[in-house]
Amino acid sequence: MVDEVRRVWQVSIRRACEALPVDRSTYHYRSKRSGQAVLMKRIKEIAETRVRYGYRRIHVLLRREGWLVNTKRVCRLYREMGLQLRNKSPKRRVKAQLREDRAPATAANQVWAMDFVHDQLFDGRKIRILTVVDTFTRLSPAIEVRQQFRGPDVVAVLERVSREIGHPKTIRLDNGPEFISKELDLWAFMRGVTLDFSRPGKPTDKRFHRKPERQVPGGVPERQLVSQPRRGAQEMRGLASRL
Repeated sequence: MVDEVRRVWQVSIRRACEALPVDRSTYHYRSKRSGQAVLMKRIKEIAETRVRYGYRRIHVLLRREGWLVNTKRVCRLYREMGLQLRNKSPKRRVKAQLREDRAPATAANQVWAMDFVHDQLFDGRKIRILTVVDTFTRLSPAIEVRQQFRGPDVVAVLERVSREIGHPKTIRLDNGPEFISKELDLWAFMRGVTLDFSRPGKPTDKRFHRKPERQVPGGVPERQLVSQPRRGAQEMRGLASRL
C-alpha cells in the first residue's frame, strides 16, 4: 500500500508512511525466516502414510528425525495444508500419492505383514486372531487368539516373537486402532522397526502383502474352540500356537 501511495502521489517513503499511517520500520522489515516448503512436504508425507495421526503425533515423528520445530509451528502448517482429521472422511477421497517404494522382500525378517482375523463361536462370542506373516518365507511366527486386543497386547506378542527369531526391518499393517497406538509406535522406534501403514481405500498398497488369514487352517481349530466354548484365553492361545 505504501508503494501504491508513492507511485500515485509521487511522494517519499516518509510522507507516504505518515499519511497512511504506517511505521517506517514495518515498511523496511524483511523476514529472515527460511522457507517452510521442505518442512511442509515432510509433514504432508507423514500425514499421507499415517492417515490417523494428528499434528501432535506428527510433531513427535519430526523431532525423532532431527527437525528442530515446536508444536505450534507444526500445528499452524498442518492446518494451513488442510490436513485436519475428519471422523467420517470418504475412503475414495483420501489424499495420498502412489507408493512406488514398496518392493517384494528378498530375505527373511525383512518384511512382516500383520493383520487381524475375526471369528465367532456358536454361542455368539467373538474372537480375534492376530496373525503375523514373514512375506519372504511365508511362515507365520505368531498366531495369537484373544477375545479382545489392545495396543500393549500387540506389543507383547511382537516382543515375544522378536526374542525368538529377531526383529523385522519393516512391518506392513493397516490403520486399525491397535496398530496406531502410542505403545506400538514407541516399541517400533526403540527397536528400529519401520511401520509401513497401508492407505484406506488403496488395495494396490497390498499387492505384495499376502493375506495373513490364509495361514490359518479353517477346520480343526474352529471345532476345538466351539466344542469347549468356555476355555480361557490362555488355552485358546495354546490351541493357536499348535497350528
